[in-house]
Amino acid sequence: MSTRTKPQPLSDTEIRQIAAEIDAGRPPMVWFTAAAVGVPEGRSGKVMSLGDPSEGDFLQVKPTGSKDVLSFGPTEVTLTKPARQNQTKPASAPSAAKPRKEPIVTMPSPAAAPTAPSAPAPAPEAKTETASPATEPAPEAKAAKAAASRPARNAANAAAAKKPKAAEVTVTLSGTADGEWTLDVVNGKKRTIKGLSVASSAVAQAAKILHPEFAEVVDSIHEAVRAAQQAKVEQLQAELESARRLLDDLA
Repeated sequence: MSTRTKPQPLSDTEIRQIAAEIDAGRPPMVWFTAAAVGVPEGRSGKVMSLGDPSEGDFLQVKPTGSKDVLSFGPTEVTLTKPARQNQTKPASAPSAAKPRKEPIVTMPSPAAAPTAPSAPAPAPEAKTETASPATEPAPEAKAAKAAASRPARNAANAAAAKKPKAAEVTVTLSGTADGEWTLDVVNGKKRTIKGLSVASSAVAQAAKILHPEFAEVVDSIHEAVRAAQQAKVEQLQAELESARRLLDDLA
């Protein structure tokens, strides 16, 4: 009886190779191992994306001939193309052939009775026919039991593959030398807010809540704006006084 070795998980080098090919727009081809649930061993598929390795089944694979993308673990697929299975079948043939050869060796012994060979001949064949089926139902029953448990796991993998992932949100706060602040928000790949005006007081208050270093940067910007505006006010006041004196002289 042959023993099946446990499939080895994908190495870190192979996972990095898969990630590089996906980034290059070339989903790599893999083959399912005996550990794969819901897919026959030796069937091929393409890795469409990679998830978080901490989730276990983080490889999103689309089996050949299927429209669904399912989740699999690193032991359920391999980058090595398996050998053809037709070479492994003859190994089971000798076990079925040996029991049939044994009656042929034992039958020539009754030479004294000429009419006896016709009666004993069917007995060995009946014995060999009942012995061979007894050994074969075990692997078939095991395969049927494993196949019965695969649909539930396959459905769970399909549900996990279709679960929507939260989009990344990018918030950008921009300020000018005149003390004007604007806000931009990008949700996933869509810009939801663009150039929204924000009061300087609101920015200063938010900066104090978020982080001391951020508050220090905002305060330095506001201080520079105050100084510039103060100088502008003094200049305008000087021009106003000059205009009033000129107006008094003309009067």
